[in-house]
Amino acid sequence: MTGLDRTQTPKTRPMPHKRGGLVACLDIGTSKIACMIARLKPSASSEALRGRTHAVELIGYSQIQSRGMKAGAVIDLGECEQAVRQAVALAEKMAKVRVESVLLSVSGGRPAGQLVEAAADIRGGAVTPADVNRVTSTGMRHATGEGRTVLHALPVGYTLDGVKGIRDPRGMIAHQFGVDMNVVTCDATVARNLMLAVERCHINVEAMAASSYVAGLSVLTDDEADLGAAVVEMGAGTTTMAIYAGGRFVHAAGFAVGGQHITMDLARGLSATIADAERIKTLYGTVLTGGSDSRELMSVPTAGDEQDLPQIVSRATIANIVKHRAEEIFEMVRDRLKDSPFAAEPRGRVVLSGGASQLTGLVELGTQILGRPVRVGRPLGFGRLPNEAKNAAFAVPAGLLVYPQYVHLEHVEPRHTRQQVKTGTGGYFGKVGRWLREGF
Repeated sequence: MTGLDRTQTPKTRPMPHKRGGLVACLDIGTSKIACMIARLKPSASSEALRGRTHAVELIGYSQIQSRGMKAGAVIDLGECEQAVRQAVALAEKMAKVRVESVLLSVSGGRPAGQLVEAAADIRGGAVTPADVNRVTSTGMRHATGEGRTVLHALPVGYTLDGVKGIRDPRGMIAHQFGVDMNVVTCDATVARNLMLAVERCHINVEAMAASSYVAGLSVLTDDEADLGAAVVEMGAGTTTMAIYAGGRFVHAAGFAVGGQHITMDLARGLSATIADAERIKTLYGTVLTGGSDSRELMSVPTAGDEQDLPQIVSRATIANIVKHRAEEIFEMVRDRLKDSPFAAEPRGRVVLSGGASQLTGLVELGTQILGRPVRVGRPLGFGRLPNEAKNAAFAVPAGLLVYPQYVHLEHVEPRHTRQQVKTGTGGYFGKVGRWLREGF
């Protein structure tokens, strides 16, 4: 592969402050696919959360069962493509518009953030935008290992002649200029195949973003982002984390264990079918043991022969199976947080999002294991969200809808360095077609 792995995934253009527009997003998860279409309207900054320049009005959405996915990665391209087509068609029908391009979330491919420092001597005395681009590009490439691709390259702070904490260095005078940046990468193959599944539906991928980062854009209050917070996006096949400090996204991590592992544990532990185990988890899933509930008995159909009698299990048995796996997930989260800048934020809180975060008692268990205040995050500052989309399971797609308002914070590799290739689909993807094609 010719330097392809070190490329950046597609990035959308920043949202003009005074112009509105339509935005469509896709969250292709391990258990569900959500598609949302919204109208973005310029709004006075005082009304919105900081950084939000537009009000988001949802006009169409869908949520269907995912197919062809495992641990946030495509394992069956045909199945995944069909599911994406179905999800987009349902949202289009409700919104009465046709989707041509989407913003896409990425939770698989072992997302990881790295804090990188890059520096260079300034030739002309004053720092120019070209200097900023040059140094940031160097830092970004340095942080991108073989087989990885960049989801986000976010400058966190700048340095002039060793003086740290410079917000905007352009026009300032120095001999040496440096940048500290958070570079978030994932496996190039996972990103490429997610793109391919969407492209095969004749839809352009306008931009890709890490699930945990956009979940943070949707569920964190300004105070939490300023004081330091960790967003833990608990999906079915993956758990991913985004660390915020000083109002900025400074670190990312993740692992391939999630809510589906709880379902599989229940299926094995109760000798039930996966479908029955999922239903038991949704209806009775709790990590709280003890009390009169635990003595309650229920019948569970046995997987296998229909002639088999259903077995009788106690609610305590179910709670113990769920709790065992939930503890393991939180212990893995604790280990990842220990190795991140969040360890230095003793008062930082943890905000849970994603479908698996809705299990009863998870906040208490998280507080106990992580030793920090924990809450469940729901999408903030969205007008007219339907009731079913107001919960933590929709943090990622809701965050994708506000993501274009934050793109200007990121470093984007200049377009002209990419090969101009016509792929027949035109639009954004026509320009970056080589990004996907060289891999095949």
